Amino acid sequence: MAQSSLAAPALPRVTPAGAGGAGLRADARAVRVVWRRELLRFVRNRLRLVTSFVQPVLFLLVLGTGLSSLVASSGGVNFKTFMFPGILAMTVLFTALFSAISIVWDREFGFLREMLVAPVRRGAIVIGKCAGGATTAVIQGALMLLLAGLVDVPYSPTLFLTLLGEMIMVAFALTAFGVFVASRISQIESFQAVIQFLVMPMFFLSGAIFPPTGLPQWLAVLTKLDPLSYAVDPMRRAVFAHVHASVALQRRMNAGVTWGSWRLPIPFELGLVAGGSLIVLVLAVWQFSKAE
Repeated sequence: MAQSSLAAPALPRVTPAGAGGAGLRADARAVRVVWRRELLRFVRNRLRLVTSFVQPVLFLLVLGTGLSSLVASSGGVNFKTFMFPGILAMTVLFTALFSAISIVWDREFGFLREMLVAPVRRGAIVIGKCAGGATTAVIQGALMLLLAGLVDVPYSPTLFLTLLGEMIMVAFALTAFGVFVASRISQIESFQAVIQFLVMPMFFLSGAIFPPTGLPQWLAVLTKLDPLSYAVDPMRRAVFAHVHASVALQRRMNAGVTWGSWRLPIPFELGLVAGGSLIVLVLAVWQFSKAE
C-alpha cells in the first residue's frame, strides 16, 4: 500500500497532431484561427480596404465611361454593363493574390516559423490562409456589387447569389495560387514584383475589358490560355441573362469562350476553375510541407 501511494502520477497522454479525431479537431481549429487572423488583419487595415475598393471603381466608372464613348451601345446595353463582370473578377484577382503577401511578411518577421512548428498539419495552415484570403476577396467583390445599379445591372437576388458563388470559387483558386507563389519567395519586394508581372496579363487577357470575338489569332489563343477567362465568362453570361440585349449584341459581347467551334458551357468552365483550384491547393500544401 505504501508503495502504491508513493507511485508517480500518470502523465497525460499526448495525441499526435495527425492521429485520430484529436488531430482532426486540432487541424480544424488551426484552419479557423488562421482564417480569423487573416480577416482581422484585413479589417484593421483601413488603407488597404479603401485602396482595394477605389482601383476597380476607377476602372469601371472612369475607364468604362471613356471606352463607352468609343464603343456604340447598340441594343440599349451600356459598355460599362459589359465591363462589370470583368471588374468583379479584377477585384477578386487583386485582393486574392495580394492577400498571400502575409506569408512573406510572416516569414520575414519569424511568425511563420512559429506556425510551422505547431502540432498541426501544415495543410491546415495553407487551407486557413486560402480561406482567409478568399473571404476577403469575396467581401471586396460583394462591395462592388453595390455599384451594379450605376452600370445598369439589375439588383436581382438570383444574379447576385450566382455571382457570389462564382466569386467564391475563383477567389479560393487565386488565393491558393498566391500562397503557392509566396511559399517560394522570401522577400516582400520580390513577391510584389512577381504578382504584378502575373496580375496585369491575367486581367487584360481574360476578356474583362474587351469582347473575345474578332481578335487576331495570337491574341485569341492567349485569351484561351488565361485561366481567368474561364471565371470572367460565367459571370458575364449571368449578367447578360438579366439584361435586355439584342441577339446581335449578345453574339458580339457575350460570345463566350470557344474551343474551335464549341462554346464552352458554364458548368464545364466552372469545373475547370474548381479543378485548377484543387491543383494549386495541392501544390501549395506540398510546397509548405517542404518549407523549413
